[in-house]
This record gives sequence, structure tokens and C-alpha cells, in this order.
Amino acid sequence: MSTEQFHFDVSGIRVDVIRKDIRNIHLAVYPPTGRVRLSSPLSIKTESLRLFVISKLGWIKRHIRNMNTQIREPELEYIQGESHWVQGHRYLMNIVEVDAAPKVVLRNKTWMDLYVRPDSSLAKREEVVKEWYRDLLKEQIPGLIAKWEEKLNVSIEDWGVKLMKTKWGSCNIEERRIWLNLELAKKPIHCLDYVVLHEMLHLKERHHNTRFYELLDTFYPAWRNVREELNEVVY
Repeated sequence: MSTEQFHFDVSGIRVDVIRKDIRNIHLAVYPPTGRVRLSSPLSIKTESLRLFVISKLGWIKRHIRNMNTQIREPELEYIQGESHWVQGHRYLMNIVEVDAAPKVVLRNKTWMDLYVRPDSSLAKREEVVKEWYRDLLKEQIPGLIAKWEEKLNVSIEDWGVKLMKTKWGSCNIEERRIWLNLELAKKPIHCLDYVVLHEMLHLKERHHNTRFYELLDTFYPAWRNVREELNEVVY
């Protein structure tokens, strides 16, 4: 696959750029140093990428200032034609007003049909979508837990899904319970798989120390790439 790597500076911030055979621009700021990386389709010119970064300077600087404090994404309005992500794929929202129970249906790998009652509020639309995301994760998580229980020789007593602002997952070692971030429904399923493993590994090693990362290397050698992917915001 053809790739091109280079960098440029914008307002004193170095931006590492990689052009490759992808469809969308990916902008990310990585902990702990606030490194900025831009992945771009091969067809986009350097000056256009520079202008894109300039347009996102506020977002980049906030991430650098608040590194490791918050997971951010563009503010959603739940309106016609808006982009929404499901397991790493972008769908365009299509509002369908019906006098019936609300639901979400994915159609033709392009549309997220959101069925809501006429004059539904933004809050209601958001609630419907988030509950749909929650149900999606709850279908997938049990199988992943079972897989890693067998491989790690550990057992989980309980698990749950909730919205978290500062982390992708957590583990209560004493109660053998893990929590997973609702936002993982937007990421590719291998990201969910990695987070499940990460949290379950804490049952073997409590701390993020050398042994913990050695275990990650053993059971999921590509974990560093997935961690970077988790911290990307896609436009």
C-alpha cells in the first residue's frame, strides 16, 4: 500500500502527517506528550491539510492542555444528514417521524434511520440513539468476555456499560466487575475487544507496570495501534 510521511508546523505545533489509501481524514492528539498526527487520503494536497489543521487549532490546543482528562468528539445535534459512527463505520442520520415506538435501523451501509415521534426533542433523539448503542454493546460483550476468560484463566462476576468521560473502561478487582464506555459502540469491534482484554488483565496484574504491558504484548501484540485508534476523532 502506498504511503507518504512528512510533517509541518502550525502555530508552533508540529503535525506528523501520513498519506495512505484511506477515505477520511483522521486527526488525533496522543498522550502523554500531546503529539499531533494527521492521517489523510492520498488525494488531499498538503496546503489543504494545513488549512484543515488551522481550522481545528482550538480543538488541538484544548486537547494538549487537557491531555488525559476527557474524550471529545464534535457536538451532535441528531439532525437530518448528520454523521454518526457505528463500529468504525460512518452513517448519515435520516429522521423518520412516526407515531410509534422509537427505534434505530441501519440501512444500506449508509443510513442510520432514527424513528421518532413528530416534534421529538434533541434530548429524546439522543436518548434513543444511546440506548440503541447500549443494546448493541450488550450483544457483543458477553462473547468477548467468555473468550478472554478462557485465554486468561480468570472469571468475571459482573459487567456493565456506562458513559465515561475520562476512560474507555474500568475494573473493580475485588468485585471482579468491569465497566465499559458506551462510546465504544462507535469504534471498530477490535477496539472493544482490546478494552475488554485490558480491563480483564487487571485481574492478573492490578497496576499498569512492566508485567501488565508484557501480558498485553503476549495476548494482544497490536494493542499499541488499537490504543492510538481509540484516541482518534474522525471527521
